[in-house]
Amino acid sequence: MKKKRIVIKVGSHVLTQDTEVAKHRMFALVELVANLKVHHYEVILVSSGAVAAGYTLLALDQNDIANRQALAAIGQPLLLSMYQKKFATFDILCSQVLLYAEVFESKEHIVHAKNAIDRLLQHGIVPIVNENDTVSIQELVFGDNDRLSAHVAHHFDAKLLVILSDIDALYDKDPNRYKDATRRAVVSDIAQDELSAEHTPNNVFATGGIVTKLQAASYLLEHKKEMFLASGFDLSDVKSLLIDGVHAGGTLFKA
Repeated sequence: MKKKRIVIKVGSHVLTQDTEVAKHRMFALVELVANLKVHHYEVILVSSGAVAAGYTLLALDQNDIANRQALAAIGQPLLLSMYQKKFATFDILCSQVLLYAEVFESKEHIVHAKNAIDRLLQHGIVPIVNENDTVSIQELVFGDNDRLSAHVAHHFDAKLLVILSDIDALYDKDPNRYKDATRRAVVSDIAQDELSAEHTPNNVFATGGIVTKLQAASYLLEHKKEMFLASGFDLSDVKSLLIDGVHAGGTLFKA
């Protein structure tokens, strides 16, 4: 059976709790990836959380960019070590792939990066992608890897990007402010004013919000690919869609 290649992106808010790495959520994510591999998926994991991991060892002021870069340098190997231990529970190897935005501006760099990703997946190894925050500040300023994951999905031949977030779906209005907000189950067009709205991250370590997720979805729609936005706290919606083929919750962006 031909394998289906997807990208799963998990945000900082999902991976952190009370200024620490949420190890139980990380394990649930790893268990999901292991389950998807059994169901013939190739999974590229885009993971935020390096700054949060670094903060557990050195509590620097989050508002200073240089501090966040330092925390990323401390936290990246720690985060990978946590993933390695959890994937080992399922006899799965994982790997670290650090990218930066400029990689996607060069066809040569894209080819080299894709070759590495392809080879890892051929051997059943899960590539864990993050932006190299120590030398690149774009993700640290805003984005939380949302747009990076969209580029990874497009350039590395994934059919679908799954964003697991504290935002469980796209609604017709802010569900935190309006009780009558309605989930938009399927979205095929995103208005320009939605793409340029104010960023609203919900966590001290997060740098994105619904806007960067919509920007990621818009990019993929332009390239005839799909994105699924669902809760990273409760993985039942993503399991339902990917394993059972039932769209029970979350928002599917498709042309």
